[in-house]
Amino acid sequence: MIGLIQDSLTYKPSVYLLENIDEFNKVIRGRIPDWGAAAAFPERQLMALKSPDKFRVGKSIEELLAHEYSHLLLHHRTGFTSPPRWFDEGLAMLVSFEWDWPDNLAMSRAGTFGQFIKLREIEKMNRFGAAKAEIAYAQSYLAVDYMYREYGTNSVNRFLNSLKSGMSLDSAFSAGIGATYSEFEEEFNTYLSTRYNIASLFMDTILFWVFLSLIVIVAGIIRYNKRRQYYKKWAEDEKLHSKDFDYGDPKNPEQVDDEDEPWRS
Repeated sequence: MIGLIQDSLTYKPSVYLLENIDEFNKVIRGRIPDWGAAAAFPERQLMALKSPDKFRVGKSIEELLAHEYSHLLLHHRTGFTSPPRWFDEGLAMLVSFEWDWPDNLAMSRAGTFGQFIKLREIEKMNRFGAAKAEIAYAQSYLAVDYMYREYGTNSVNRFLNSLKSGMSLDSAFSAGIGATYSEFEEEFNTYLSTRYNIASLFMDTILFWVFLSLIVIVAGIIRYNKRRQYYKKWAEDEKLHSKDFDYGDPKNPEQVDDEDEPWRS
């Protein structure tokens, strides 16, 4: 984070790891969408996390902590002027290493079916359903990653400095990267359309099935080896037991009747 936005927190945030939804809503003083796994509150210097042990959040504690810490630090960096929601969420995903295969597939599907979201529309992310939110998060990550790769860390920090000084979003973009917000979005959309389309969906799907096939093959080999070891152990145990015995004649047992075994009579 220090390398990316040249800042660090001056306080130690409180962290609430909660196992009950009522307790979670009480700490955040409201509600967030059902797909939300955590929330950060810079003005209260705290973050609240749904426990991965109790909720299906799809993220580890490490990822959730890094993600929410990023929100706190970015707010500290820009002061009273909030950056765009997509930059806030994209940076959080970048530092928490959350990007994975499902995100890649989601973007390929979005490109194929024309479901890319305008960057300005991501401000309303809390109103999105889970599927659209998945695209919004993935697209936010890609936008921030693109901004750093194409313009460099210094340009991004000039943009953040401009926001902190109170400049409008368009002015901050111009001061930081030499392009207006609309120009940046148009450039980014061109990149998205080139990178994520029906061809990428086809390739990603093929790679997915190849990967799945490899998992099945490896699992089969492991299972086969375990079964071989079991049968080998079974054969070794059989060698230790004598097979040369006779059940005898139940009508003429070898042991005679006595008082301790009245059942023989």
